[in-house]
Amino acid sequence: MFLDGPQAKARDAVHIVFAGEKVRPDYAEPSPSVDEAQQLGEVKVLSLEALVRMKLTSFRDKDRTHLRDLIEVGLVGEDWPTRLPTALGARLQAILDDPDG
Repeated sequence: MFLDGPQAKARDAVHIVFAGEKVRPDYAEPSPSVDEAQQLGEVKVLSLEALVRMKLTSFRDKDRTHLRDLIEVGLVGEDWPTRLPTALGARLQAILDDPDG
């Protein structure tokens, strides 16, 4: 994590995640491989499916909020849980079933 000065807060920091490694030992899935990046103009960005997996793996309140936003704008839908590892698919299905929960 990179903080911008002594008064910086963790929520404003730049967080570094190593491709293919677990962010925390108890996480079910490692972070996505660099092979899951897509070219967007002059930069590479993570594919939507890889991003969704990361959000479902972390599953913090802010991750669930981001997932609800992706569902609301139509980027993630009812067909997504079957694309994912079982545990992550179940988490996504729970959000799809009860977005306000």
